[in-house]
Amino acid sequence: MRTKLLTEINLIPEEKLEEVYNFIHYFRVGVEASQSTREQIMQFAGCWDDMPNELFSDFSEEITTRRQQAFAGRRNNETSLS
Repeated sequence: MRTKLLTEINLIPEEKLEEVYNFIHYFRVGVEASQSTREQIMQFAGCWDDMPNELFSDFSEEITTRRQQAFAGRRNNETSLS
């Protein structure tokens, strides 16, 4: 596959190489960044395991309530014509 890619790159006009480079570079950096982000997120996996069920239930309800409040205001603003 690498040989095929290099063959194609060699056929690209000189004035388009910077665009191709930017695309490849952005793609590679994006993949690396998403991997580190995934690792950071996974550090939190199971962090509520030792939380008592009642406290976790209260926590979940609080999150739901806050989300509903946050999005209720947004929906009202989006449907308003003024």
